[in-house]
Amino acid sequence: MSNAMSDHVLKREFNLWSSFAFAFAFISPIVALYGIFGLAIMTAGPSFWWGFLLVFLGQLLVALVFATLVSIWPIEGSIYQWSRRLVGNGYGWFAGWTYMWTLVIAMVAVALGSAGFVANILGVSEVSSTQRALIAAVILVLGTGLNLVGRQALKIFMTASIIAEVIGSLGLGTWLLVAHRHNDLSVLTQGDGSGSYLSLSGPFLVAVAFIGWSFVGFESAGAIAEEVHEPRKNLPKSVIFSLTFIAAVVMYSSLAIILAIPDLKAVAAGDVADPVYETLTAALGDGIAKPVELLFLIGFVASFLALQTSASRVIWSYARDRALPGSAMLGRLSTKGRIPTNAIALTTLVGLLLLLLSLVATNIYTVMVNFTTGGFYLAFLFPLVGALVVQLRGQLPKAAFSLGGASLPITAVATVWAIFEFFNISWPRLVYPGQRYLDWSVWLAVVILGAVGAVIFMTVRNSMVATSVIDAEEAADESADLQ
Repeated sequence: MSNAMSDHVLKREFNLWSSFAFAFAFISPIVALYGIFGLAIMTAGPSFWWGFLLVFLGQLLVALVFATLVSIWPIEGSIYQWSRRLVGNGYGWFAGWTYMWTLVIAMVAVALGSAGFVANILGVSEVSSTQRALIAAVILVLGTGLNLVGRQALKIFMTASIIAEVIGSLGLGTWLLVAHRHNDLSVLTQGDGSGSYLSLSGPFLVAVAFIGWSFVGFESAGAIAEEVHEPRKNLPKSVIFSLTFIAAVVMYSSLAIILAIPDLKAVAAGDVADPVYETLTAALGDGIAKPVELLFLIGFVASFLALQTSASRVIWSYARDRALPGSAMLGRLSTKGRIPTNAIALTTLVGLLLLLLSLVATNIYTVMVNFTTGGFYLAFLFPLVGALVVQLRGQLPKAAFSLGGASLPITAVATVWAIFEFFNISWPRLVYPGQRYLDWSVWLAVVILGAVGAVIFMTVRNSMVATSVIDAEEAADESADLQ
């Protein structure tokens, strides 16, 4: 093992709980629910709720496959590293490239989403695009500062956010169900009355496309694999438990809100701009406004931190493999905490540039949100397809977490699900009349990023470090951790 490679060893300061908290915070219940509730209920009515169950079941299959892969290769960078080992360097490189940009763009989108809550807490009723971008930039810089402090600060904030979110989500949901129900369960069977409700272009599948954003992030536990004690044992649990717990909280909270909405017809007609906030205010009074806004802000900031951490670890993982320009700089770790400070700084720089771009191109936020949702499922497809091919050949290495004889069928169905949901999200439905490029935004982003990625990959493909070198170093570090 070369001296250069031995310098790339992270500290294992996360355990089962903190890796679970990390994945939980990635797409928190509050972010998952608040981000899509209004869009989904205005699109498909109260029956959109069943979409949560459909997406959860599909994503649970994906999580089971990823739990297997992370137990075989608990390597920093997750999707990138799994795909590279399953199929090859080029395949893995583009898998990680897709995942990396999805994480960075999602990080910026969440920062922009957080800005609205900060403005409301400060009493700013109408926020301009410039103010929103400035607030998001402050969140980005402060979040970067917290990430640079060290893993202990990150663990404390993630744990605090879970406590706040679970108490807030479950507490508010229970109170709404007990004391403020305006509708009965029959509303969950209400569609739009048309025969096309369940068609490929119908309202329900459009709502499922929105909901797809709610149940991603469970894979992020693998992005910090080399910072977790006993990763082969702990990470599969984190992947599966985080998804399951988030799904339970989101489904419970959304059901409570649906049953507590005073005027479902007004919400379905789009006359209520923010049905979640308006329902809580109607039930609990104006005095609940600031505490609820603060709760939402905590959830969004925790999600931002998890996204930035994941993105920086994927970048660092590339740099260690010498798979990006400037790898020598991006692969450096801080002396004391062994944190990839330069990789974190790069996510901040790119984030600030995207925020600046949002001031020039007014629709860039829409493009970012659209691509983020589709980007996750496209990134998921790389290791899923790779795992399916390898299993069909009977070449998948022995896993610490095994699905036994169900492994192949689960992988096959998970792959079909991810293909379906990616195309469901990226299908260019007529959503933005007069701005058709927004309907094609996922595909446009894929083409542009793919072209840029192809140029970069051609410059680094011959210098990439062999996977055997990384595997040997990780195995030695894991063995030392167990002693």
